[in-house]
Amino acid sequence: MKYDIIGDIHGCFAELIELITSLGYTIKNGLPIHSEGRQLAFVGDATDRGPDSLQTMQLLFSMQEAGILLYAPGNHCNKLYRYAKGNKVQQTHGLETTVAELDSLPTNKKEEFLLRYQSFYENLPLYVSLENGKLIIAHAGIPKRMIGVPVSKSIRTFVLYGDISGKTLPDGRPERRDWAKHYDGDPFIVYGHTPVPVARFVKNTVNIDTGCVFGGKLSALRYPEMEIRSVPSRQPFQPDRFTRFE
Repeated sequence: MKYDIIGDIHGCFAELIELITSLGYTIKNGLPIHSEGRQLAFVGDATDRGPDSLQTMQLLFSMQEAGILLYAPGNHCNKLYRYAKGNKVQQTHGLETTVAELDSLPTNKKEEFLLRYQSFYENLPLYVSLENGKLIIAHAGIPKRMIGVPVSKSIRTFVLYGDISGKTLPDGRPERRDWAKHYDGDPFIVYGHTPVPVARFVKNTVNIDTGCVFGGKLSALRYPEMEIRSVPSRQPFQPDRFTRFE
């Protein structure tokens, strides 16, 4: 199978449609279909911060219902899930934009979306394993020791949030260690979560979150070709939101 694995969307629906169209997909009956049988996959964080989180989710709902969704949930997915269940969560770091979209809906439509989202999230794997384990999609990455073992709290935390040090950056975000630099596993890992100016290939990994919602690009990895395809963002450029590794 050949895949097109898309980085963090964060509500940038217009860029998503532009990207999948450029990859050769057409939307038929609400579903992205490729004439050569390629399949879309996602590293998570489809919502928050951007302008069209609900429209993005409707596409993913349709793909899940059709049995063609390959999606590794991220930390924003988890936070929206906790909000959808009625848990007390802070409406910050982008969730407030999704909630504002929801609040613009009639009450019954908002409740309908939140129930559908709960089902959506509960039916996702923590990470996606493809090609007999040779290809893994994990939102913030996954080290060799955590692949294929029973999911624990530490594994869930790593996959959703990355290799966090416990320290906090001046802007309130958690400090994340460069786990990919030390990865020594055989599976090829595709991840996102940490915005980088261009897709970053390190060891047997690639980070394809090129910060679309921060004015960068929305990128996809074509697998097994190992080609990156991108479209420019339509959002304001925020250079301080990108991580530049040594």
